[in-house]
Amino acid sequence: MSHKHKKPPPPPSHTSRNVITAGTIIAGLIVIGYFIMTTYRSEQRASTAPAGPREARTDTAGVWITRAFEVNQLFRIVYTPCWEGAYGAIGDAYLYKATHDASLMRFHINEHPLVNMCVGTWVDDRAWVCLAEILWWNVTGKQFHYLIDDARHRYDEARNEGRLSDREGYWSWYNYPPGSSAEVQIFTNSNMNQMATVAAQLYEATGIHQYLTEALLVWKGDKQHPGIVQTLYKGNGRWEGKPGLAAFGKELPWEGSEYCSLGASLYRITGDTAIKQIVIATALRVTDPANGWVDPHEYYQIRMDGNGAFVNYLLDAYSIAPKELHVLMERIETMLTHVWTNHEGTATVVLHRESDNGIRNGWNPNGGEDGYGVDEVGTVHAQGEAMRAFGTFAYYDQLLRESEKKPAGRQTTSGG
Repeated sequence: MSHKHKKPPPPPSHTSRNVITAGTIIAGLIVIGYFIMTTYRSEQRASTAPAGPREARTDTAGVWITRAFEVNQLFRIVYTPCWEGAYGAIGDAYLYKATHDASLMRFHINEHPLVNMCVGTWVDDRAWVCLAEILWWNVTGKQFHYLIDDARHRYDEARNEGRLSDREGYWSWYNYPPGSSAEVQIFTNSNMNQMATVAAQLYEATGIHQYLTEALLVWKGDKQHPGIVQTLYKGNGRWEGKPGLAAFGKELPWEGSEYCSLGASLYRITGDTAIKQIVIATALRVTDPANGWVDPHEYYQIRMDGNGAFVNYLLDAYSIAPKELHVLMERIETMLTHVWTNHEGTATVVLHRESDNGIRNGWNPNGGEDGYGVDEVGTVHAQGEAMRAFGTFAYYDQLLRESEKKPAGRQTTSGG
């Protein structure tokens, strides 16, 4: 936030015959001291004021990159090579794209190779790893093609197990193959369908049409059965699905924002404006406080964890419609500022642990959310989600700043 300050009055003019009295000196010191204190207090207010509209937000370039690296330090310490680690790997990839910091690439390519990540049990566990691999392949100049090969293997294996199914009357991915043992809970939700996003991105990477066919099968179905749009999308950005616990059967844990990622990937491939309009409407609706999903002032999710995923979904939408969704950057920055400042110091739970920059998995300042490990601060799951949010936002914030510096008519914003 920029402030204009009055300059102290110039020192009195004098000649060799004028004598400055002690009183004049004292008065001058008082005036100077007044302006120093005024400036200091104004700057203190600016550093702690809640984020407002984009025009009034902090103009300090690189502040979000700095914060992302601070989150990254703990993420590296608590890292485990499975789906939680993949969350952070996604954020690290965006941070690498923004900075080209070689230590980020070394961590995920050499020291902790993505291909060594666990296979995972549920489909979404595998999907997060695939998405991290594909993203790192992209941001490193598409030189490590073995990352695509490994993502293909993980995807093909899950598909060949029968987890892409019309079991409930519409096409969707399932945590386990239909027909698994009676002791296994079989369900589908938008977490599982991130594997459809993998399929779309594998088509972009390989040109193999089967992947696009299967991604579109989930989105719009075929002649026999519908897809998720006909089944769950109700128009004007509103999605409706089965209720339940967030991680066990609730079809839309993030109110449909999670399908912005699949929609964005499909729009980049097909150019279908109907898909783009669904993505735009969904992102705007879910971040509009009038619809009850986010806080009316700070835009954090009131009831859910998984905030890194939430931010990632929104920015995937932004990547294909930066003009239509320009308000998302303001809202996400406000949300992240809320976390970083512990709700301006009033949160009753720790959102940002300043001693090591550990971030809480749930971002409601009073707690009480639904989800997995909501109360955890700085664990691999919580820190991986935080890295995903802060790293991805840092990249798009830098991209937006660069576009704002360009002459009118040349502004561009592109996704990862």
